Amino acid sequence: MISDLLARSLPLLRRRAGTLDLSALHEVGPRALGVDSLAVSLLTDPGRRELLWSSDALGRRFEDLEFVLGDGPGDDASSHGRPVLVPDLAGTRSARWPMLAAEATALPVRAVFCFPLCIGAIHLGTLTAVRRTSGPLTGAQTDDAFVLAAALTSLCLEVPDGDGHMPWEEEPPPLLRAVVHQATGMLSVQLAVPLPEALVRLRAHAYAAGRTLGDMAQDIVDRRARLGQNGREE
Repeated sequence: MISDLLARSLPLLRRRAGTLDLSALHEVGPRALGVDSLAVSLLTDPGRRELLWSSDALGRRFEDLEFVLGDGPGDDASSHGRPVLVPDLAGTRSARWPMLAAEATALPVRAVFCFPLCIGAIHLGTLTAVRRTSGPLTGAQTDDAFVLAAALTSLCLEVPDGDGHMPWEEEPPPLLRAVVHQATGMLSVQLAVPLPEALVRLRAHAYAAGRTLGDMAQDIVDRRARLGQNGREE
């Protein structure tokens, strides 16, 4: 069963054949699911999600925190292809996501609900809903979330003209964390380490400095910061 509110909105996601317009979800999506913010992330490499869209800054900040830490319900949902529902983030055992449990207290997020965008073994990304108050989704809200995740998955799998491109409205938008990948590549060369290790070092430094990964990466790209072999700024 799907709510009338979401039912009226789903057709708007497909502005025309083979295109995707997430702006239709800005207000309707959070209202239908009874949450404060929604975010959609896509897998670009195994184990790496890129934020594609968020309804507001809260969802974007939570996704950025998960990206910095490399851990959280969104990563679990995309890795295992199963929803991860956390109605009380503060009450979640710290052993499950130890760093997230410590750092998420700085955000006004009390509940997180992550739904994978997947069909069978094909994993595309996640739909993440966050709320400022604790408590589970209702049955109707959960149904809406599953329907919305399925619709997004279907739209993302549409390939116009058989050219292998993803179905964005225009050209694929630049990924919001492109600067992170650029900084990772620079660190990989500077420190003579593989890219995965360079990303771990970048994450660790941003975490230790209490900064967002994007800000730390921008400083490295702009050469305002340079990490030495010991992980400290030179």
